[in-house]
Parts: sequence; structure tokens; C-alpha cells
Amino acid sequence: MSSGHLAVGQQPLEFDPFTIEIIQNSLQAICDEMFVAMRKTAMSSIIYEVLDMGTAVVDPRGNLASAGAGIPLFVAGLDKAAAFVIQKCSEQGIAIEPGDVFATNDPYNGGVTHLNDVAFVMPVFVGDEIVAWAADIAHWNDVGGMVPGSMSTTATEIFQEGLRLPGVKIVARGEPNEPLIEVMKINSRMPEFLEGDMWAGIAAVRVGARRLEEVATKYGVETFSEAINRHLDYGERMTRKALVELPKGRFTHSEEQDSGLVYSCTIEIRENEFIVDVRDNPLDPGPHNLSRDASLLAAQLLLKSVTDPGPICNGGNFRPLTFLTKKGSVFDPAEPAAQGFYYEAVLRLYDLLWRCLANELPDVMPAGHHASMCATVLGGTHPDTGRPYAFVEPEQGGWGGSIDSDGTNAMFSGFHGVTFNCPAEINEARNGLLVDRLELNPDLGGEGFHRGGKGIRMDYRIRAEEGFMTCFFTRSKFPPWGLVGGNDGSPNYVEVRRVDGTAERYSSVTQLKLYKDDVVRIVTGNGGGYGDPRKRPRDRIMDDIKNGYLTKDRALAVYGFSTTA
Repeated sequence: MSSGHLAVGQQPLEFDPFTIEIIQNSLQAICDEMFVAMRKTAMSSIIYEVLDMGTAVVDPRGNLASAGAGIPLFVAGLDKAAAFVIQKCSEQGIAIEPGDVFATNDPYNGGVTHLNDVAFVMPVFVGDEIVAWAADIAHWNDVGGMVPGSMSTTATEIFQEGLRLPGVKIVARGEPNEPLIEVMKINSRMPEFLEGDMWAGIAAVRVGARRLEEVATKYGVETFSEAINRHLDYGERMTRKALVELPKGRFTHSEEQDSGLVYSCTIEIRENEFIVDVRDNPLDPGPHNLSRDASLLAAQLLLKSVTDPGPICNGGNFRPLTFLTKKGSVFDPAEPAAQGFYYEAVLRLYDLLWRCLANELPDVMPAGHHASMCATVLGGTHPDTGRPYAFVEPEQGGWGGSIDSDGTNAMFSGFHGVTFNCPAEINEARNGLLVDRLELNPDLGGEGFHRGGKGIRMDYRIRAEEGFMTCFFTRSKFPPWGLVGGNDGSPNYVEVRRVDGTAERYSSVTQLKLYKDDVVRIVTGNGGGYGDPRKRPRDRIMDDIKNGYLTKDRALAVYGFSTTA
């Protein structure tokens, strides 16, 4: 047990290790139950099908005590949301009472990501003492702002992106804050969906809080708290143990982005410290900035990946991390910089840090993946119901080859975790479109001793008389990078195929007009190759040709392989 939790002169108490382990596993089970509760009660398919959500348990000081299912970036941000609420209530003298539920979506006030992602945190009381916080987060389809879907590539201020909730009580002592809820609903173009998803999130934290209270009461507050403290200490030990095995030194990397801006990072690995420095970066003039907390998440994800990538994750894992930013930069913007497309910025940072270490750890890290959420907002008026619709769906892409194997086909981006594509049947029933096609991307690229995985090609056909599309893809100009001599992959892009036979290619657009029977074709990149293509085994090249991953001409040009030889 860490002596840091004891008063001076106090002797450590003895705790049954089996009980401690049971409590720790109970926290994970509670996270999973919250996840199921929200999934089964949510109104929007992006939550109940795509699982664009996350759950967690946070300790009374705002540390991540247990990470639940869902998007890792979401889960690891919930402690920051709770910590903000704790700090705000302390500084402003706001009472935290049983039955309270706080809401935040503002990246400048504990929301971490962007305004579409709404987090709920609920204190868990045993008697008069807060023993934990239950927390969840999910993407809401529309929270107001200048365009349907609340995300615009032309936004320059966060005020244009929707309604901001800065850690406010949405439920006070068990009673809903009806005036606030009415304000939220009237600012959304889809108020029924907003309200349905809101109650799903509130229901989930209530389930979590009830279960946490039961566990803490059953085993006693002291034992419950000690279990959390020991779990955090265990996470720290695992990271520090792995740090010893990593190459030591100072590594830097800079990379031009599709926008023309250059992002830079420095990673310094010491015996007991992992330092990430992203101070030398500009501010993005548009909505592609990233709050400091969200930037920190990219560094935490990388640290976890290269040290202890197992299922145990809590705030202790990140104690050896030092994260340095500069206020007023893309990775630590000053208010009111827009952040609607934060997710592309966080993927750009995660990929930048990944590539910074890839050449130092080629036996651990794969080549570059498609590294974009490729999220596409489609909307309009449903041709059957007459009701407005707007939905956003992240897309799968190719992952890079590694020292062990070819890259994975059609997998979500690096921070997505437990996420799924929306079934065609759901998209067609709920939204005004048809899904004509979903297949692996036939574009060339990503060859290597181990080739990159394939992205996808997906066609949405518009059924409504009119509609719109908003998208922002990265890795459109600079494809996923190869490693150890492997070829680069292929880019991400959108192609709009009009009824008259013309085609338009995009990687960034807002409110593009669509008409009946227009086809929106989404193409996600193939991952980068790993190792010299000329050394790829003949039988694997033959399999690639047979499976349609490779043409005979490309096999000859890249692999020096001829089917007639």
C-alpha cells in the first residue's frame, strides 16, 4: 500500500487482497452496466449502434479509477470532466448533493472534446461522504450552432458550434432542471433525439451511482477507497516497469498536414518519466483545434500503447507522463477558438507521436493507419416521415503492416476502441438514404513485406429531394506512411457522384447540396506497408492477387512478381 495515503505516524492497515480484487473488478462491471444502460435507452443510432460513447468510474479527487467500454478517448476524458466539476464547485461554493447530475460539453470547461459530446458526472455518496463519481459521455447529433449537425468546416469561433454546458446541474437532488432542459431542446434541430439521448446518459450514471453505493456500503468506505488507491498504484507500477525497457533519449518529428500547417512534437523518454512536448505548434484558424485536455489524451493513449497495452487502465498509468503545451496553439487553444473537428486534430497528434517513436520501436509499432475518423454528416428531410434528420457516422479504414503480420482491413481509427459501423438496415430506416455498397477499397498502395490493411468504399444514395453533406477528412493529401521500407498507403476522400454522371472529389466541405439519387462515395485509406516489398513471400502475393487486393500489373511493378514466371 502506498504510504502517500497515510497521515504522519499512522500505521498502514491490513486489507484482505481478495476483497480488494473483488472491489476492483466490481468497478469494471459497474462501468459495463452503465454502458449497457445507455446503449439500450439511447435515441440515436450513433449511440446504440455505433457506440460513440464511453463510461468510467472516477475517484473523489478526480482520478480515473476504472475505465469502461467505449471509445478510449472518451473514457480517458471523463476524469477530466469530473475534476472540472469538483474544482468549479469548490471555487464557486456550489453544493454537491445526493442525486445531483452535472453536464458538460464545453472543451474550455471540462468537456474535453467538442460540443456534440455531452458528459454527465454524478457524485456517489455513502452517508455525507463522496466516495466516487459515475460518469458517461456520448455524441449528440445536433446541439445547435450555425449548421445542422453542429459541425462546420468554416467555423472560426466556438460560439458558432452550438450550445455550451459548462459543468452545470442538469439534475439537482434528483429533480430535473426543467428550464435548462428546455433551453437545450430549443437550441437543437432534433429536440426529441436530444432529450432521448440526454435521459439515456442520466439513467446510466444513476445506475452506476447506485451500484457504487452498494459496493462501498457492503465493504465499508475505508476498504472501498483503499481498493481504488491500490488500483491506481498498480497502474503506475506497470507503466514505470515498462518505461525501463524503452529506448532512452529525446526524439523529434515534424510533419506537414493537409492544410499546409506543420505540426511538431518532441518525446523524451527517461528511466522514470515520459515527456511529451507539443509547444512548437501554430493555432488552426478554423475548427480543427484541440483543447489541452484532449491533446493530453493523445499522449496518454500513446504512453499506454508502448508501455502496458493490456486491459487495465486508470489514472495511475499516466502518473509518469509530463505533457507540455503552449497556450494559443492548436493543441492548447485560447477561447474562443473553434473545436468542432477536434477529432481529426487529436488523430493528427496521436499519429504524429506514434510516428515519432515508430523508427525507435519498429518491433512494437506498426506502419501508419488511415488515421482519420472520416466522419461524414448527412442530413435533410426524411422522404417518408417529413422529419428533419442529420447523422454522422465514423468510417473504418486500413491499418498498417507490422513486424508480425499484414495490417487489419476495415478497422476504426486509433482512438476508437469498441466502435461499430451502423448497419445498412438502420441507416436506411432512420435516415433518408440507401446504402448501395460496402466493400474493401481497391485503390493501390501499402505494399510491403507485410502489406497494409484495406480501407473501405461505401456508397450512400440520397432518397430525399434535397439534402446536404458536411465532412472533414485528413490523410487526404499525405497518405498513411510506410515503415522499414514499406510503401505508403492510399488517401481518404469523398466522391459525390451526381445523377447527371459528373463526379466531385472532396476531403473538406460544409453543407454541400445533395439531390435525389446523388451518391456519396466514401473511400478510406489503405494502411502503410511494413518492410521491403521485394521480400514478400510468393504465396502471399498470389493470395493477394486471388483475393483482389492486388492487380497483376501492380505485383510486377512493386513486388517484381510475374504470374507467368
